[in-house]
Amino acid sequence: MQAVQQKAPPMAQTQTMNIIQAVNDALKIQMRKDPRVLVMGEDVGKFGGVFRATQGLYQEFGPNRAIDTPLSEGGIIGTAIGMAIYGLRPVAEIQFADYIFPAFDQLVNEAAKYRYRSGGQYPCPLIVRTPYGGGIRGGHYHSQSPEAYFIHTPGLKVVCPATPYDAKGLLLAAMRQDDPVIFFEPKRMYRAAKGEVPTGDYEVPLEQAKVTREGKHVTLIAWGAMWHTVSEFAETLAKDGISAEVLDLRTLWPVDLTTILKSVEKTGRAVIVHEAPRTCGFGAELSALIHERAMLKLEAPVQRVTGFDTPFPYSLEHDYMPSVSRMRAAVDRTLNY
Repeated sequence: MQAVQQKAPPMAQTQTMNIIQAVNDALKIQMRKDPRVLVMGEDVGKFGGVFRATQGLYQEFGPNRAIDTPLSEGGIIGTAIGMAIYGLRPVAEIQFADYIFPAFDQLVNEAAKYRYRSGGQYPCPLIVRTPYGGGIRGGHYHSQSPEAYFIHTPGLKVVCPATPYDAKGLLLAAMRQDDPVIFFEPKRMYRAAKGEVPTGDYEVPLEQAKVTREGKHVTLIAWGAMWHTVSEFAETLAKDGISAEVLDLRTLWPVDLTTILKSVEKTGRAVIVHEAPRTCGFGAELSALIHERAMLKLEAPVQRVTGFDTPFPYSLEHDYMPSVSRMRAAVDRTLNY
């Protein structure tokens, strides 16, 4: 799959970056601006992270702000929560999204609830960065897309950029607000996705989806790595005279329902694409929201193209992940309804 570039708005100076470089740049900018910001996680310090997203931070900011932790996800997040509610602004890295589950109790029962249980006295400005998704032949334990678990948890924000521009801008915005954010990064696109990124400070507002391609026949909704797949697919559809509008959600929760409904009401059709298993995936919630609010504008039921309800396979990952043939079948069903 070829990475699709998303053009950055015109600014004074830009540089070609991949997502790893964009994340690293965002961390450096905010750590220089705000001494309360620190990074922590397994190998994030001297080694610079397993994907090198934190490379150079230890050398610039020292061991008290680029902290190598023991291999204990529950310990990492529990410690970060304590830091956050007492005035620091930690950015914790979980090496793979598959490893986040030992910290599930800390995130769901503690981080998500501190603002509420304290009547607003103790917000929890914690960022949890983690690479997610398939496409690297990682199999069961390095390929999962667990976004739905966290979208289901009130008090957490869930963000998933697709491009270097958005990765930097969304991470900067996330680090400057007071709620805990799960920041899913599409590891398959870490170095494949490249684009022009402003070298200075900027933000991409949370909770705003983006129409990345205008169309009139069907709306294609995706996020993260799947946005690239869907954008390529839209080009293929165009050759057959099918005009697809493409939405990149960027922030999964709170979701930008206004942009989604505006697009779907225009096209009358929607296909949602994600890597996670189908049952209770975020696509099901999006489908429900669209049907509840735009039923009379729809020309056909919303379609979903997703992963299967099985563990992620080692040798069949490309059959597991949404493909052009499966997306085309979904589009044909909605166009021919």
